[in-house]
Amino acid sequence: MNTTASRDCRHAVGRMLLAGAIMLGIALPATAGSGGNAPPGMANGTAVIRVQAAPAQQQRGPVTNLPLPRYVSLKGSEGNARRGPSLSHRIDWVFRHAGMPLRVVAEFGHWRRVEDKDGAGGWVHYALLSGVRTAVVTEDMVALRSRPHQDADIVARAESGAIVRLGECKPDWCRITGGGQRGWVMKTSLWGVDPDEIRE
Repeated sequence: MNTTASRDCRHAVGRMLLAGAIMLGIALPATAGSGGNAPPGMANGTAVIRVQAAPAQQQRGPVTNLPLPRYVSLKGSEGNARRGPSLSHRIDWVFRHAGMPLRVVAEFGHWRRVEDKDGAGGWVHYALLSGVRTAVVTEDMVALRSRPHQDADIVARAESGAIVRLGECKPDWCRITGGGQRGWVMKTSLWGVDPDEIRE
């Protein structure tokens, strides 16, 4: 066999292996006899190839094309949560607090699968739900402050379990309204808003 052709073949195979390794984001050992200081991108004689993952796409509902999961609220004072998305399915749970926040996690036709802050729920007809944003206070006697700052004046306090109207939200604070009072509370004291959610 021609020596030159054999050497060219080995070089071609080496280039193919290197390209495959780059695509897989793995580390390749340095070639034997390289010696000396490792060049940039080399550590202890090993080539390190870093591949940055693409950002995940936000899931959207197949019916509404709205984000999943997302928050809604109970429109009336009562809502039946069923085992499946039809009236023929048995009722597993009954929501009994008007305005309570619910998280939509799935869609099918006119039905939305929802859950409350404790994870209880089921399939609810979309007519029973509202796009009005509310939240549940999860900390007892939480302070409502005049500004989104820990040193701001306390204007009221809210009991754990209180359902409040959700207003503007900053990275760490949300403005809520309830019982004729309005003020800012820490997001960590509420259920019904995502930690990174911003509202204006």
